[in-house]
Amino acid sequence: MNEKYSALKSNVSMLGHLLGNTIRDAHGDEILAKVETIRKLSKSARAGNQSDRNNLIEEIKNLPDEHLTPVARAFNQFLNLTNIAEQYHTISRHCESHINEPDALNSLFTKLQENSVSKLDAAQAIRDLNIELVLTAHPTEITRRTMINKLVKINECLSKLEHSDLVPKERQKTERRLEQLIAQSWHSDVIRKQRPTPLDEAKWGFAVVENSLWEAVPEFLRELNDKLKEHLDEGLPIDARPVHFSSWMGGDRDGNPFVTHTITREVLLLSRWKAADLYLNDINELISELSITKCNDAVRQLAGEDEHEPYRAVLKQLRSILVETKEILDAKLHGQELSVKAPLRHLDQLWEPLYACYQSLHECGMGVIADGSLLDTLRRVKAFGVHLVRLDIRQESTRHSDVLSELTRYLGLGDYDQWSEQDKIAFLTNELSSKRPLLPRDWQPSEPVKEVLDTCRIIAAQPRESFGAYVISMARTASDVLAVHLLLQEAGCPYRMDVCPLFETLDDLNNAEAVIKQLMSIDLYRGFIQNHQMVMIGYSDSAKDAGVMAAGWAQYSAMEKLVAVAEGEGIELTLFHGRGGTVGRGGAPAHAALLSQPPKSLKSGLRVTEQGEMIRFKLGLPDVAVNSFNLYASAILEANLLPPPEPKQDWRDLMETLSDVSCEAYRNIVRGEPDFVPYFRQATPELELGKLPLGSRPSKRNPNGGVESLRAIPWIFSWSQNRLVLPAWLGAGEAIQFSVDKGHQALLEEMCREWPFFSTRLGMLEMVFSKCNIDISRDYDQRLVDANLLPLGERLRKQLQSDIKAVLNVENNENLMQSDPWGLESIRLRNIYVEPLNMLQAELLYRTRSTEQASPDLEEALMVTIAGIAAGMRNTG
Repeated sequence: MNEKYSALKSNVSMLGHLLGNTIRDAHGDEILAKVETIRKLSKSARAGNQSDRNNLIEEIKNLPDEHLTPVARAFNQFLNLTNIAEQYHTISRHCESHINEPDALNSLFTKLQENSVSKLDAAQAIRDLNIELVLTAHPTEITRRTMINKLVKINECLSKLEHSDLVPKERQKTERRLEQLIAQSWHSDVIRKQRPTPLDEAKWGFAVVENSLWEAVPEFLRELNDKLKEHLDEGLPIDARPVHFSSWMGGDRDGNPFVTHTITREVLLLSRWKAADLYLNDINELISELSITKCNDAVRQLAGEDEHEPYRAVLKQLRSILVETKEILDAKLHGQELSVKAPLRHLDQLWEPLYACYQSLHECGMGVIADGSLLDTLRRVKAFGVHLVRLDIRQESTRHSDVLSELTRYLGLGDYDQWSEQDKIAFLTNELSSKRPLLPRDWQPSEPVKEVLDTCRIIAAQPRESFGAYVISMARTASDVLAVHLLLQEAGCPYRMDVCPLFETLDDLNNAEAVIKQLMSIDLYRGFIQNHQMVMIGYSDSAKDAGVMAAGWAQYSAMEKLVAVAEGEGIELTLFHGRGGTVGRGGAPAHAALLSQPPKSLKSGLRVTEQGEMIRFKLGLPDVAVNSFNLYASAILEANLLPPPEPKQDWRDLMETLSDVSCEAYRNIVRGEPDFVPYFRQATPELELGKLPLGSRPSKRNPNGGVESLRAIPWIFSWSQNRLVLPAWLGAGEAIQFSVDKGHQALLEEMCREWPFFSTRLGMLEMVFSKCNIDISRDYDQRLVDANLLPLGERLRKQLQSDIKAVLNVENNENLMQSDPWGLESIRLRNIYVEPLNMLQAELLYRTRSTEQASPDLEEALMVTIAGIAAGMRNTG
């Protein structure tokens, strides 16, 4: 056993043993024996024993229907427990000496020193540090909230067991608690029975804040402050806000009919209620702690002359405000029409009295007290405000043009949608500068149009701090952006909203520069944006449209051009990255992904989506979240202080070729191969995915459409289930081999060595290849696919093998992921449990598709395998 991973494997083994006890108690020795047989055969098959692989397939084929659900659940739970053990390992005492990398920020400061970066420049970069994580509605997060809470408690038990000085009684008590938690998980529903509502999703997001981020933010800032003092001889400013949060949960209405203006209003109220609730806990704790009598004049004045315990007096005033705020918001959430407003509306109401207490304690020689819980609360006030998370609004571009079309037809001006782009811009700029209202009083718009206008009115009625940005998906033109500004103005919005075009397809990314240039040429618009423009780069749909290689280069080129436009126009640009957890949706290890971006693209900080199950994996535990913040902070600082090289012209030229060839290869299969769609539908559980209550949003933009109407997430999710993971690699290796055949191997190797953008692309491909499984994909085909479609599957697998060789050849590597042993070990650890689930799923798909009406038990077992494979595949599911 590799010493590095012995503690991890020991925990996996212990959790597996306890799960075995639970299975025996619940289903008897027969089921446990069956599960153990399958697990051992899988382990042997993974080691290369072909005979045991055949035995494993037969064992699963011969399972009676009534055994399928408990066996599927067993391997699903094995994976959940393995994930917990692995996640815990990254924050355990064994981590620094036994894992992959030292502390990211310490490494950064060493690097800055080696490159003679001045302390002054480093300190300024840290003062400018801006990380905004946007929690999106989570259509790939299958695990229920109640189950996640149990997983967190299991983690706490692992932490206790790590102490070497535990007496036998303490160890026995903790192990008994672990067994209880595992049993509770086993006897609960693994997955939801009903699709979550947008409100459920928002509550899930607030639970992440409450259970993890609330503690993680001040802890991260405390650690950052200590590192600054150590390396730069100065601390973090008291009002620093290097990390803060927004959310799409309850605001993302793109293709989701369930997110209405009413839901958005309710989520905004709930967000404020939860913030008040969390601050109330903090204030009560501070009232308990700050029984001190000595204070300065400022606190004496706030408290009142007669108060013996002045800090408590100030804090009790805050408590009253928070209690009243909760009561009023609670009444509004329960449908009461109150004209009274909740008293807590702005963060200064919390900040000013708390900061006065902080200063007083320091002035009176009690800095050690001030820098405890009080400082943590001050840090939270800056990070979370009074709204906890800021809400982004997202809507598809044609919904805005539909409003204007219906309006112009009503006003007798013609059909806005039929106008040229120049005519649209002339109309919009004219109306934006007009003093009279555009919307007639007696106009009765259609329901879809009314919904867009009502959303704008909700925005206008809330303070600016409630919102992040208004994101326009499928934005294509300057008029798409101006239209939203006009609708917000007509709704009476009294402040500037960040209206953010999202460029998603390959053509739209390539056209992004022209659109922003056109906007910057409009003087009125420059006034509207007050020198700041946000642009969102779409990763999911561009990869679905053109494949990962072409999409990656289009994203890089668009960012590079947008940075140049911003510099030329003298505006501040924020690039908003719509990354998903999966490679096909732009996912990559955060540190590497950020360092592979164009120079200066992180100058205004980072705004990035955190999606689906990756929210839990990266932010779900306080210590894990602190690690994630450290990685983001160190990468942004390094990118700004030690920027990556500008790509050489011959690198660019070759990248253009790679992009063109890979896009053509990808589209030739996905769009040009007549058998592709039927093969996709038979070889993956795409049709069955619709039955899984993943998120509130439908899986298709158009319910009657084909593959082209599928959202990017279920598109990738489906392919990850059968382990071909096609969208995450198709076209890329083919383009690399094409360039090698044309005599460009030396140049490709140079790009791999010297250009972070290119080396990160290859690293992502390696990780995807490590998660692909040719034998499993072939098993699905043999069990599920019509004979006439089998040659296409074989052709794709042959291409996959060629692509792996092409990438390893350019990297001069013998094996996949040899530079990331921890990542490879992590995949190996889970594969023992994922592969039986794959075989179970293929069998279940065969049985459910062979009958007109599958039994509920088979349906449930199938859903459990989908959830389990997603847990095992992680950032490819």
